[in-house]
Amino acid sequence: MEPILRQDLRSARPLSGRARVVLCLAGLMWFGLVGVGLWALWGYKNTPGVAAASPHQWPASSQIRPTEHRSTLVMLAHPHCPCTRASLGQLASIMAHSQGRLNAFVLFIKRAGAAPDWEQTDLRQKATAIPGVEVIYDDDGHEARLFNAATSGQVVLYGPNGQLLFSGGITSARGHFGDNAGENSIISFVNQGNSDLTETSVFGCPLFDPQSECRTSIDDGKNQ
Repeated sequence: MEPILRQDLRSARPLSGRARVVLCLAGLMWFGLVGVGLWALWGYKNTPGVAAASPHQWPASSQIRPTEHRSTLVMLAHPHCPCTRASLGQLASIMAHSQGRLNAFVLFIKRAGAAPDWEQTDLRQKATAIPGVEVIYDDDGHEARLFNAATSGQVVLYGPNGQLLFSGGITSARGHFGDNAGENSIISFVNQGNSDLTETSVFGCPLFDPQSECRTSIDDGKNQ
């Protein structure tokens, strides 16, 4: 067996110069495609959505009543936005660090004409499990429009006097868990009464745009 193997190795022809060039070009093309894909993914994860121009005073026509002696936080969310899972995780951290000084609401958009259970997702279950958070369904985004919210994961924080303290997101990128400026700012406002930061970027799917990343879920809801 060994002499035969040596003979086969001796008879194997080395790659021609042209074949080597083709092989190198194929390898470079593969690495280039991988690089482009990673760059596109990085760009997507770090591109913020449209931030809300939130009203400076709590909207008088809102059906939610702010707490008189506490700050009130509202998160506007799309029930099918995968990016919002991280936002809810950071909200749980905020509530844990707020020492009972904060009332919080998560408002999930409920589209008119959608299937009865369209908004019943795991995001709702995750939000409901956060101590101190009340989950509300926002019929056709009425409340979201009052707060001028356009992106899922938008958070607004109002003081006991109904004055806007903070508006923005509480993740540093799409679907990213971890320490971030928005979360730290809210915790500072709640526990210390002040913060140098009042606005941050919001990372999530559009709340109302049917051409958004949540398009599949929206279309499914409309067609069921």
